[in-house]
Amino acid sequence: MLSGKKILLGITGSIAAYKAPMLVRLLVKEGADVQVVMTPVAKDFVTPLTLSTVSGHPVMIEPFEPSDGSWNSHVDMGNWADLMVIAPLSANTMGKMAHGIADNLLLTTYLAAKCPVYFAPAMDLDMFQHPTTQENVNKLMAHGNKLIEAQVGELASGLTGAGRMEEPEQILQVIHRHFAITDGKLKGHKALVSAGPTFEAIDPVRFVGNHSSGKMGFAIAEALANQGADVTLVTGPTQLKTLSVGITRIDVTTAAEMQQAVEESYEKAGITVMSAAVSDYKPENPSPEKIKKTGEDLTIKLVPTHDILQTLGKNKRNDQLLVGFALETTDEHKNARKKLDNKNLDFIVLNSLKDNKAGFGKDTNKITIIDHAGEKEYEAKAKSEVAEDIVQTVIAHLAK
Repeated sequence: MLSGKKILLGITGSIAAYKAPMLVRLLVKEGADVQVVMTPVAKDFVTPLTLSTVSGHPVMIEPFEPSDGSWNSHVDMGNWADLMVIAPLSANTMGKMAHGIADNLLLTTYLAAKCPVYFAPAMDLDMFQHPTTQENVNKLMAHGNKLIEAQVGELASGLTGAGRMEEPEQILQVIHRHFAITDGKLKGHKALVSAGPTFEAIDPVRFVGNHSSGKMGFAIAEALANQGADVTLVTGPTQLKTLSVGITRIDVTTAAEMQQAVEESYEKAGITVMSAAVSDYKPENPSPEKIKKTGEDLTIKLVPTHDILQTLGKNKRNDQLLVGFALETTDEHKNARKKLDNKNLDFIVLNSLKDNKAGFGKDTNKITIIDHAGEKEYEAKAKSEVAEDIVQTVIAHLAK
């Protein structure tokens, strides 16, 4: 995703600077060329040697080398970068940026940068909530800079509140999204993804459900957003969080709620990936009160839920692409192909419960993608990588 992208990473004097080497490592792992620029005070929190080692470049701190007078040109760096990210951004450097003060190399580079600039504040909650700080945040945004919002959490002071720098993995997703909007293959496309389980009430405290975690659907939503798609994610109950700003999340509980949310979004979606594990049955007459234990047998009559995917397939237009999932335990390929045809899908993703690296709740998956021309089996890999395989198949089908 970031191969060949040139990224300037600015680091200021904040305890959150300890996260910077991990961010550099994540960026380099994805093929980005990372140049680190530090304020002199930032050296008190993270060493230039560490950052130089993980980035593969000398770290820039001073405007020139006193020994020989060689110049670290802020102008050249400002012209070189595709993106500048300042993380962490202290209250001190933020105030200088907001008022055009340029008393170190990072600040002069910021003022010379011709690329978009993202900033991630990091400071104690009282400093962050101070009116001056909030005014400076607004000034930077008014100047066209992009805010990576500070999070609520445990702070270095021992207090808990807003001011915690966003985690490197989430900053990476922000960077993904930036370049996806710029040059992603799905820029301009609207996508709909369903994820997670549905819960069907037996009584106010019990339900019929399944073990789906939603991890696969969330990974697909992120992968689509990283390619520039405008994604609507309809999810059943899950503890997962979305990362990309390009995802609109709709939380539901029951199959009926998922049906309503999906059908309301389907007409505008050019790409729909139905990965949710929707309950096939629900209690016919859920009790309005908790069912008391009596020691006697309890019989609950289950009735079918609405087949959401079947309805979408019947209503699919020629300009829409519809993808389904199949989780089978017997005659896997035969049953998946039957579902592909019966539900008017463009392709179907087959999972198997027989592989110990696939199934509910795991971080890995092993799939076979089946379409009307044939099938392709993939090795077991992380669900984020599986999602990339699925999205690349979506892109290939759109190109036909």
